[in-house]
Amino acid sequence: MKEYETITLEYDEGTALLRLNRPDKMNALSTQMRAEITDAATEAGRHARVLVITGEGRAFCSGQDLSDSGDVSAMDLERVLRDEYEPMLHAIGECPIPTISAVNGAAAGAGANLALAADVVIATESAFFLQAFARIGLIPDAGGTYWMPRQMGAAKAMGAALFAEPISAQQASDWGMIWEWAPDAEFDALWRNRADQLAKGPTQAYANMKKALRRSWENNLSDQLDYEAKLQGKCGMTRDFQEGVVAFLDKRKPDFEGR
Repeated sequence: MKEYETITLEYDEGTALLRLNRPDKMNALSTQMRAEITDAATEAGRHARVLVITGEGRAFCSGQDLSDSGDVSAMDLERVLRDEYEPMLHAIGECPIPTISAVNGAAAGAGANLALAADVVIATESAFFLQAFARIGLIPDAGGTYWMPRQMGAAKAMGAALFAEPISAQQASDWGMIWEWAPDAEFDALWRNRADQLAKGPTQAYANMKKALRRSWENNLSDQLDYEAKLQGKCGMTRDFQEGVVAFLDKRKPDFEGR
């Protein structure tokens, strides 16, 4: 198992738990952390059946570490986004296994959009999401302009970007920005149960499900139906499909192989 300096990566049966581990900086994203997240997400995709990303301490992630590059005014933001953020976001977004962001506290700026990059976002009641970019004269980045309108709708996304106001976990759920939230005392049990459910599920079907849903934004109906049929044909040839049908007929829970 690899060791990292700014994150931890642990495996528990089929679950990979990636924990952002700079609590003294509210898990702000440094150059090193972005590289380590990229590497860990890639590794988890090879060795686990579900990836959970969460934060150590009271925050999920406070966004870009503005002290990481010395003179902030001299930062080449385009280079940082292209060379450091894009690989990280692709590693999460294209991960072949289901991914969960377990948002344990504040998720601000790039930290909010890191959370949204996962397939499923679960937040604790006291968490909030903040598109803070307008406060320092920037636009939402780290995928924010991609994920927000798709998950919240155009009106809410525009308001979140322009006003830069905190969005509570309950608001985020009501708006369709995240999957669900839980009271603080129930949060750990909820995301762990969700992760366990996915880790025991049909991993190959999940991978194809993710491909189909992501491709739907680019396809017209005919192209999407064609793509669906191709992927479903692949799923129909898996051991998991055979096991699912037999388990259904036997009135028992299926024992999915996953790989």
